Amino acid sequence: MLGVASVLWLGLLVNWLSAMLSLGAIALYVGFYTMLLKRRTSQNIVWGGVAGCMPVLIGWSAVTNSLSWAAVVLFLVVFFWTPPHYWPLSMRFRDDYAAAGVPMLPVVAERQQVARQVVLYAWATVLTSLALIPVGGMGWVYTVVAVVSGGVFLLESHRLQRAAGHPEGAGMRPMRLFHFSISYLTLVFLGVAIDPLWHLPLG
Repeated sequence: MLGVASVLWLGLLVNWLSAMLSLGAIALYVGFYTMLLKRRTSQNIVWGGVAGCMPVLIGWSAVTNSLSWAAVVLFLVVFFWTPPHYWPLSMRFRDDYAAAGVPMLPVVAERQQVARQVVLYAWATVLTSLALIPVGGMGWVYTVVAVVSGGVFLLESHRLQRAAGHPEGAGMRPMRLFHFSISYLTLVFLGVAIDPLWHLPLG
């Protein structure tokens, strides 16, 4: 009922593009992720995470009644960010996921393999965030925020990978990366919001 009401609300009071994207997000989360992927594949949050990226497109279309490459880049930032955000959490609660029968990657793979995947996705996240600079015409505010916060994000990811290679994962603190990943995405989107208000062109 809430889903139907929200789609109609967007369609009648905002625009039908944002309403259809919202409907797609609900269908992806309920059907594709929760019912199909969650208990069947270790890649559940990679592809199921698409639903979590949809608010970027919904918000953009609600304001502009259109989509653009800048919106797509922001969508991809959230897409690539989801695994290095969520896999450290599931490393910490690996036994709980295993007991619940949810095959998160840390349940079915060695910690070194999981940590390598975290690093790869972290690099993809940061590089995609930098792609927004030319695509979205971002200035110094966003650039500095994206570079500095992205650098820390990569540092923490590599730190997790190094610790994962130690015997028994000695010194591994996956929740440290999990918590910073939240701060990282917050900072990047604050940069997106503030840069146009205090725009300092790069060139």
